[in-house]
Amino acid sequence: MRIALPCLILLTAAVTACAPGGGVRNPFTGVTGAFTAPDQQRGAVELAVKSEFPAIMAQIDAGGGPALSAAFDAAGVPVEDRPARIIQLQNDRGLYEANPAALTSALLIWGGGDGQMS
Repeated sequence: MRIALPCLILLTAAVTACAPGGGVRNPFTGVTGAFTAPDQQRGAVELAVKSEFPAIMAQIDAGGGPALSAAFDAAGVPVEDRPARIIQLQNDRGLYEANPAALTSALLIWGGGDGQMS
């Protein structure tokens, strides 16, 4: 019985993660993660982040700016969500300052990535 529950959880996670579409599905909600963002959208967000990364980091500290807005736009982050997201970015600055890919992923998730998450 002790082994049955962990095995069942692992099996459920493995099966749902291998769902059609190539995304990672949350086994409890069925929502597909931002990993299924269209390549064109992911590329646009990566370009916006990596080409202006120092400016974006400075604008996170400042509470906004054109480079950060362009990255939000590329990811499709709703305008009304942006003030809260900037606060999150400020609080997690250490995570993002050395890792543009982490910032790209966060923006894609907040923007919906594939239209299924927000």
